Amino acid sequence: METAEARYDQLVDRVEVLYEEGRPTDALAVLDAADEDLAPWFAELAHLRACLLGASGQADAALDALRHASDAGAWWAEQILVGDDDLADLQDRPEFQRIVEVSETRRTADPTPPHVSLPAAKPTGLVVALHGAGQRSMHAARDWAGVLELGYALVCVESSQLMSPMYRTWPDPEKAREDIARVLAELPLELRDLPTIAAGFSAGGRVALDWALTGTPVPVAGVVVLAPALRSLPAEAHGVLAPAVVLIGTDDDLVEVVDEAAGQLTSSGLTIEKLTGLGHAFPADFGPLRAAFSSASTATGA
Repeated sequence: METAEARYDQLVDRVEVLYEEGRPTDALAVLDAADEDLAPWFAELAHLRACLLGASGQADAALDALRHASDAGAWWAEQILVGDDDLADLQDRPEFQRIVEVSETRRTADPTPPHVSLPAAKPTGLVVALHGAGQRSMHAARDWAGVLELGYALVCVESSQLMSPMYRTWPDPEKAREDIARVLAELPLELRDLPTIAAGFSAGGRVALDWALTGTPVPVAGVVVLAPALRSLPAEAHGVLAPAVVLIGTDDDLVEVVDEAAGQLTSSGLTIEKLTGLGHAFPADFGPLRAAFSSASTATGA
């Protein structure tokens, strides 16, 4: 049976497609049709609605959407309120500023246990996977499950950094390192001692790259990331990484960001592989990712 979270993910995906196509009115209709089982995401849906209304030039309605949700207990991180171009017309309004201030008083961190999966046989390697923005560890467990067939144990870390009550991502690098260190410290010794590969998608890919290249909080053997939402990169790699692969779809909005960083990535020993026709998502077939891990699994005997 399809879960409410899966239906929420599908709704957000549909809204984002319509938004990118310049169809905010159709996207608002999708939100209007959301069923009551999606009530746990009311803060996130209200933010989406406000952004769509703002993009449509309906500033008053956008403010109303945020105010009604805030009055019901919703909150949002300051950076997604004041840093969103769709809400630019609200920035100077006192009522909007009050919403921002109230949100900051409500914002919390929420450390959660990791999602751990084991292969059929004794694992000979460990993949630590970091989810993308707006996702949770269960999404990473689903998307990176192919490594289990290669003999890796899979540990999926969930960010403690909440941008709204149900939206997690990795904006603070130091807090991300703390989340990773906490999870690694809680693992049984037989997993902690395995050769470790950092993995991640989108925002999680950025964090995984930072982890691998800096060796912080602990050194890793290799790194495989998909569609990393890159910002600044460490000047050089902490050590030799194998595997060391960045995968990016040719239709991904982040492909230009990866292209701009290509020189620094390759100088740090990373290989960039482009997946034809793929947007900002996992490929339907795990094959391209399996190939990236297979070279390392051969070396380690996995």
